Amino acid sequence: MALPPSAPADGALFRLTGVGYEYAPGIEALAGVDLRIDRGDRLAVLGANGSGKSTLLKLLAGLVQPTVGAVEAFGSRLDAEALGDETAAQRFRRRVGIVFQSADAQLFSPTVRDEVAFGPLHLELTRDEVLTRVDDTLAMLGLTALAGRAPYNLSGGEKKKVALASVLSINPEVLMLDEPTNGLDPRTQEWLIELLGELGGAGKTIVVATHQLDLLERLADRAIVLGEDHRPAADRGLADVLDDRDLLLAVNLIHEHAHHHGRLLHSHPHAHPPGLEHHGEEQPEHDHRHGRSPHDD
Repeated sequence: MALPPSAPADGALFRLTGVGYEYAPGIEALAGVDLRIDRGDRLAVLGANGSGKSTLLKLLAGLVQPTVGAVEAFGSRLDAEALGDETAAQRFRRRVGIVFQSADAQLFSPTVRDEVAFGPLHLELTRDEVLTRVDDTLAMLGLTALAGRAPYNLSGGEKKKVALASVLSINPEVLMLDEPTNGLDPRTQEWLIELLGELGGAGKTIVVATHQLDLLERLADRAIVLGEDHRPAADRGLADVLDDRDLLLAVNLIHEHAHHHGRLLHSHPHAHPPGLEHHGEEQPEHDHRHGRSPHDD
C-alpha cells in the first residue's frame, strides 16, 4: 500500500489508534496509545526514563511497527507492507526526519560533508542541487569549517549539530528529536532551542521527547505524558500539564523534595536536571537549581 503524497484534508499528519509495542512477548514498551499530530504541531513527549518516549518516536518514524493497534501517516497506514514499497518508503523518509539521543548512533560517513550529503543524494536532485543543499545546511548550522573533519573526532555538541544537519538537509516536513539537549553545554542548548523555534515558526511539525521540564515552554505547545506503566497519562496543552503537580509527581517527572528552613521542614515539587543527584549531606542545603515548578506563575 503506497503512502499518499499529501496529508488528509483535516490536517492530521499522524494518527495512532490503540497502539502498543512489546520488545518481546510480555515485555511491554508502550500500551494504549491514541494520538493525533497535526501539521505545524509542536508536541512534547514527556515521561520518566524508560516510559516509552523513544519507542513512540520510532513508531512515528516507521523504524518499528506496533505489536497491536495502527499507525497512520499522511492519511495511510504506516506498516511493513507500506514501507516495503521502495517508492513509498522513500517518499515517507524524505518527509520525516529523526535525530536520535546519541549522535554516535546516527553518524557513519567519513566526513561531515559526506554525512550531510547522504540524504540529498537519495532525493533525485541534480549534483548542483545537492551541493547547494549541503553548503546551505552547513552554513545554517555553523558547520562549514568542520566540513572536512571526521564526525567521530568532533565534540558531543558538534556531533549533535552534524546529526541535525544530516536530517535538515532533506528538508523534512516533520522533525523528531529524542532528548535533544542532553549532553549539550548551555550555549549549544540555547542555539538549538532558538533553531527549533525558527523551524517551528516556519511551519515545521516538531516532536520532542524529553524528561526535562525547564526548557519545554520554548519547544512545545502541547504534551503527551507517558507514565511508568508505559501508558498515556495525559494529552493536553503544555501549560496545563506543567501546572498539574499531581500528574507530574505521579509519572515521576518531579518529586517531593524536603529541606529545612531553620527549624521548619519544607516540602515542595522538585525536578532535577540530568546528572544532578542528591546524596544526603553531600549536596548544599539550598542548591536546588530549579526549572519551572507548578508553583511558578
